Amino acid sequence: MNNAKRREIFLRLQAQNPHPTTELEYSTPFELLIAVLLSAQATDVSVNKATRKLYPVANTPAALLALGVDGLMPYIQTIGLYKTKAKNVIATCQILLEQHGGEVPKSREALEALPGVGRKTANVVMNTAFGEPTIAVDTHIFRVSNRTGLAPGKNVDIVEEKLLKFVPPEFKLDAHHWLILHGRYTCIARKPKCWNCMIADLCDFKPKTPVPDGV
Repeated sequence: MNNAKRREIFLRLQAQNPHPTTELEYSTPFELLIAVLLSAQATDVSVNKATRKLYPVANTPAALLALGVDGLMPYIQTIGLYKTKAKNVIATCQILLEQHGGEVPKSREALEALPGVGRKTANVVMNTAFGEPTIAVDTHIFRVSNRTGLAPGKNVDIVEEKLLKFVPPEFKLDAHHWLILHGRYTCIARKPKCWNCMIADLCDFKPKTPVPDGV
């Protein structure tokens, strides 16, 4: 795929959704950090259901730490891997209080030092909470980047590196959200909705899915 096609892809995504954002519900960088940490191998819908009950009770490092692991688990037990996540959340709260004055750090190094926070989570927080032009590569973005030819790669690190290289600068801040939403609702895993895709004519994916019967 050439740069002209890449630019046109993002122009169309921008025209459809000028101000994209995460579907996770949050009101502070800390709430976002915890929501993203909880979202690993879980849907945003399931995380939002849990945090709607949790955050009115505890939405700061001190308040969550006071709950403790056993106090937190009932709020998040509908989310996959909730026992491990509860331990990571409480450990993260303790580090934030002890090392960062209860604030979410803005540096990648400090974020990735938090329990349960990897590169993808750090990228989401840096981008969404702090406006950094990072691109977190999850399963949706990995699939879209490879299937369309936008930024093909054998692993998430290669795809991230290529996206940072190929996405025009003016689109980098929002690229993560556009691509994840496109992968979540249009370029889905099993049968992409090619017949309803605004960038189908720019996409390198050859076996385009035809319009299903009855649509």
